[in-house]
Amino acid sequence: MAGMAGMLMRCIALMTASLLALHASPSRAIGSTVTDTDTVTEERFVIHGQVTYTEQQDDGFQAPYAGANSLSRDIGRETVDGTLFLGVRLWQGAEFWINPEVDQGFGLDNTLGMAGFPSAEAYKVGKNQPYLRLPRAFVRQVVDTSEEREAVPGAANQFAGSHGLDRWVFTIGKFGVTDIFDANQFAHDARNDFLNWAAVDGGAFDYAADAWGFTVGAAAERYLGSWTLRAGIFDLSTIPNSAHLDPGLHEFQFVDEIEKRYPLFGETGHLRLTVFDSRGRMGLLDQAIALAHATDTIPNVAAVRAYRSRLGGVVGLEQPITDAVAVFARVSKAAGNVEAYEFTDIDRSVELGSSIAGSLWQRPNDSVGVAVIDNGISAEREAYLNLGGLGILVGDGKLPHPGPEEIFETYYSVAPWSWAHVTLDYQWAKNPAYNKDRGPVSIVAVRVHAQF
Repeated sequence: MAGMAGMLMRCIALMTASLLALHASPSRAIGSTVTDTDTVTEERFVIHGQVTYTEQQDDGFQAPYAGANSLSRDIGRETVDGTLFLGVRLWQGAEFWINPEVDQGFGLDNTLGMAGFPSAEAYKVGKNQPYLRLPRAFVRQVVDTSEEREAVPGAANQFAGSHGLDRWVFTIGKFGVTDIFDANQFAHDARNDFLNWAAVDGGAFDYAADAWGFTVGAAAERYLGSWTLRAGIFDLSTIPNSAHLDPGLHEFQFVDEIEKRYPLFGETGHLRLTVFDSRGRMGLLDQAIALAHATDTIPNVAAVRAYRSRLGGVVGLEQPITDAVAVFARVSKAAGNVEAYEFTDIDRSVELGSSIAGSLWQRPNDSVGVAVIDNGISAEREAYLNLGGLGILVGDGKLPHPGPEEIFETYYSVAPWSWAHVTLDYQWAKNPAYNKDRGPVSIVAVRVHAQF
């Protein structure tokens, strides 16, 4: 902990110095229109950074039995990560970004026990000692196709400057699928808003990723008026839930998205439809069950893997009501007869929530969020788990009384400074891992986040 505290203090000192420099130059509001006579300073090289510390604890919930992937009672864990966002302009409209990161810590039970896992700051791998990794290294090319432009503020992986309202955007390299797809400005960032996996992304969005949530691929986006079309192709991991990607698109995923922006209540709403098709070596759950019955063993979906597809989709909505109050929703569904490949054991998910800015009570940098989530699985997955099969995150050894995993999450984020936030988070989960015999469980968290 002494080493982490030292790293945290050094990062805060660096952020303070950087913020003093940033305050010396004014910036435009996001989305503000600029004209040819306006002067927008374009950065050539930029450094941003962040550090996040999260500590989480569950209670002594009812747990008459447990399996290999069960959530434990009265368990606490912590994670810390620090990231640099280094960017350089290559040529007109082109940027290169690289994000070296240091991570340390574990999620509850090594990120096991709930399909809607309670901390998206925790990965499927963890270490007691800090370790270095490279989640992103990519090139982005923007091609403007209109004269009308809008200002863009500087941020992580985003240069200050401007771009055309109508444009093409191409991204290639290593990054996260959800950096581009299934975005939501109110529920998409575990360092600033909700923590639960099924709150920050569509629960059934089984997006291509390694065990840390990143992949290699390419995406194209077309912004045209109030519409945006997106398409991408990405490497899957070598086997489901692996730390290693399968290079060369031998096992891969297509992702397509259409977004419509519309005016309502004097604000701009967003409606998105995202669909995906994963093509790799995956097992059918009913075949794993049949093999288990024939051999008198516990079902293992890895024993029946063959090359096939898993389809799914997400419908997402974000709607500001005023400049301080917004609502959002996601509905997602994926094929329930095939093993989940990358993300988590969810075949369908519904999420509803609201985000409220602290400007309502004279705390403009504070925020409050509330979300309710309902996760479900197919009859085949229920039978597989009841026979002792293990999923990516869940598996209590048996599942005699299945039920939907229902989650409530709320947080209050207070900003002692504009660049630093302290968040108190509470989650309540009924039927964790779809098991009516266990829970409900309460989970509390404290998150400290600073950025420049």
